[in-house]
Amino acid sequence: MLGGETHEFLTALAGRPPVDEALWLEALTHGSTGAARDYQRLEFLGDRVLGMVIADWLYKLEDADEGRLSQRLNALVSRATCADVARAIGLGSHIRLGKQARDDGGLESDNILGDVMEAVIGASFVTQGFDATAAMVRRLWADPVSGKAGKAKHPKSALQEWAAGNRRKMPEYRLIERSGPDHAARFTVSVGIKGVGEVNATGTSMREAETAAAEAFMARFG
Repeated sequence: MLGGETHEFLTALAGRPPVDEALWLEALTHGSTGAARDYQRLEFLGDRVLGMVIADWLYKLEDADEGRLSQRLNALVSRATCADVARAIGLGSHIRLGKQARDDGGLESDNILGDVMEAVIGASFVTQGFDATAAMVRRLWADPVSGKAGKAKHPKSALQEWAAGNRRKMPEYRLIERSGPDHAARFTVSVGIKGVGEVNATGTSMREAETAAAEAFMARFG
């Protein structure tokens, strides 16, 4: 069952003592532990609940068109944002990982932190319902929603527009290397524009690496 510190953490997070401790423990458990049940099913549910809460919030908050709302939604429910929220609340210290996954830096992985954050949202939905979970999400996502997440043009879009504006060929992305175990994978990607140059960047997913590469390219050549 839940340890004392984790029980206190979840009580503060959810606003009440956790009901069905086994379910909350499942939300915090990575497959590397060899446990019979891990966070994946709750992550699946939490991802959908998070999307619904944020979409409803943005619809009421902003008088923007569908395209802009979708852009902000995608940024706010991204794995990177979920991982940032997880780090901000100290979720990592309560995640149950196998020794190898922990030694491989799993507690710093955006993939694991983001997935477990969604699983916790799923556990809240199952045990507390939508309204209480929406209140929790609104509290945890207050800073990202009030900040610039999804407002700025995405680096890949900005690079593509820069290339078109300078009468250059479109950017070409190439996977240079994939390293590390599946739960802590690292991707190195190259982006180049013919006649301008090429830049490499690394991330925990292809999307993250491509975004970082586009951002680095614009910083160097834009």
